[in-house]
Amino acid sequence: MQVAEISPLLIELFGADRLEANPPESWQIQTPECRLLLLLSASGEWLRVLLPLLPAVDAAPFHTQILEANFDATGPVRYALHQNVLWGVFQHDLASLTTGDLYQAIASLFDLAQRGLDPFFTALAETQLRQIVHAAKQQGQSLAATLQTLTHLYEEGVLGDLSNGPEIRRFTLDRWREQLERLWPEVELDAREPS
Repeated sequence: MQVAEISPLLIELFGADRLEANPPESWQIQTPECRLLLLLSASGEWLRVLLPLLPAVDAAPFHTQILEANFDATGPVRYALHQNVLWGVFQHDLASLTTGDLYQAIASLFDLAQRGLDPFFTALAETQLRQIVHAAKQQGQSLAATLQTLTHLYEEGVLGDLSNGPEIRRFTLDRWREQLERLWPEVELDAREPS
């Protein structure tokens, strides 16, 4: 890809009114949802595409899951931390970069932004639920007894916000029940563990 191809491609995707260009060094796309940055390295050999996702402090509880996603699930883009921000980043050698590569990278970055922390929260919640199921089985509790304990903890405010209305409490408890019922048969005790 040539530097001269970048602005027309961005105009095609987002419109001329959203493009702030300072070629051959940088391009910025500002949409109501986000700000996309494209930066050319000082040598002119690498193009980096960046999308700020959220404050780094919000991502802190999920650092392990984010690093695992970088290894396994993000495709051509990566998560990165810089200046107290979690970014979506794509970096590629400009000479071998194709238009299709850049389109795919931009789509992947917007996908990261749209998903936010939801996949990491879900994975963390499932890990915690598996630990609850494991502990309950170790103590010889049944699924029904475990659900009853969780309901009690929720109603006491240990697992939820007491100010939530009855509909939200019911919805939340129904999700807990669904997940526990799904995970209960999947979690097995080691043969050496007491049950």
